[in-house]
Amino acid sequence: NYAPEEDMRLETTRARFANVIKRHQELTERLSRDSDKTIFDRVQREFEAARASQTQEICLDGEQWNDGQLATIRERVICCLEGARIGIQYETFFSGEPCELYYCVLESKSFLEKMTVLEHTIPFFLPIREAENDLLLSNAMKFIDHIGNLLQAYVDRREQVRLLKELYGNQVVELYHSLPYHMIELAKVTVSLKYANLVSVLPTRIRALVWPMHQKETSTSATTTIKRGIDTLGTQPIPARLSYAEDALRSMGLPEAYAEIILNLRQVLQELFQPQNVAE
Repeated sequence: NYAPEEDMRLETTRARFANVIKRHQELTERLSRDSDKTIFDRVQREFEAARASQTQEICLDGEQWNDGQLATIRERVICCLEGARIGIQYETFFSGEPCELYYCVLESKSFLEKMTVLEHTIPFFLPIREAENDLLLSNAMKFIDHIGNLLQAYVDRREQVRLLKELYGNQVVELYHSLPYHMIELAKVTVSLKYANLVSVLPTRIRALVWPMHQKETSTSATTTIKRGIDTLGTQPIPARLSYAEDALRSMGLPEAYAEIILNLRQVLQELFQPQNVAE
């Protein structure tokens, strides 16, 4: 039998869990922001001073940019920053609009030593040290490009979630995500997204499920209160897979895909569950 008090207990648990998640995200963002701010401000001032004092500017694009050029820069002492350091400024964008700047400072104490990451403002949950060990020691160009791809993909996924909340905040009741936004969970229609790696902007593992609903029409409103129901035998219902939703999430950004899902959801639910008689 359907027990309304079960929904109440579940909603209470969800509310408490959502509050814990929210507080954890706020704390994480504050710690990350505060720890990076001092480095960010100092490195940005160094970049501005270096640009103001430069007497020669070298612009390199595409295949012109390689480890040999880095060696040449060090040899000619044409460094962006004082000492044997090279600073990289990463610009990030979303939908053509600029987002944050990030900095990474590389150092090599001598020509015989490989470059290492001296300091950076890259979010702590992105694997810069792994990239340093795997790429920087052998190919500085690949390291620099890889970090740029990591940052841009992270900002893209994050901004997709932000825009989703902004556009559909009244419908997205529950949304959870990992710090790098490479794992995202949505409720209402239960959506689970996983990304192949941290440079992906579209998910590669997608699951969209919906359960049979318990519906109760109200006499004072045209809206329908929808709750997860129990079938006539008293057992938990079997969810249905929403292939159209998975296709949308596979090919579109998160806000656009969500709009497509909501647009067709009512009709799909009717097709899936109308033949079934769900007991109230």
